[in-house]
Amino acid sequence: MYLNEQESIIEAMLFASGNVVRGMDIADVLNVDEKEVKGFIKSINTRFDEENRPITIREIDDGFQMCTKPKYHEYIKKIQEKKPKKNLSQSAMETLAIVAYKQPITRVEVEKIRGVNSDYALNTLAEFGLIEDIGRADLPGRPLLYSTTQEFLRKFGYKSLKDLPEINSGSPVDHSELIPKD
Repeated sequence: MYLNEQESIIEAMLFASGNVVRGMDIADVLNVDEKEVKGFIKSINTRFDEENRPITIREIDDGFQMCTKPKYHEYIKKIQEKKPKKNLSQSAMETLAIVAYKQPITRVEVEKIRGVNSDYALNTLAEFGLIEDIGRADLPGRPLLYSTTQEFLRKFGYKSLKDLPEINSGSPVDHSELIPKD
């Protein structure tokens, strides 16, 4: 079975983008409502499954991204292992967990929670595209506010921030819950 024209356009946009494309932007391009976009994407994913294709379209934070299916992770991992890569340090993971759960948050607030300077960890997370500054706090000195990105959601396999694992207040964050899915 072939894709209809709207589905072909959606597939082309997502493939070419390589990133999350907002559902409202897809709807605007196709001159349809977002509910129809979700229907088209469901139909595309059904066809991908029927044809045993290795890709799927995931919903991520009010948008969609074309991704490989999880069952191909080990093969992709083998090819990725051949490339030099950087890993996040324990301090970067701690900082990322704090930003994820407390966002928007300033550097000083992160440092107050961690008890140590967090400049390097915040810069590393920004380089990885996992956090970004989203403006300035209305506080003396107008410090930067940090928040997680769509790349964070994609890397860790979350549809939205509502999918973050629950934590008990007062208990340390279990960083094993925050392990990238790809």
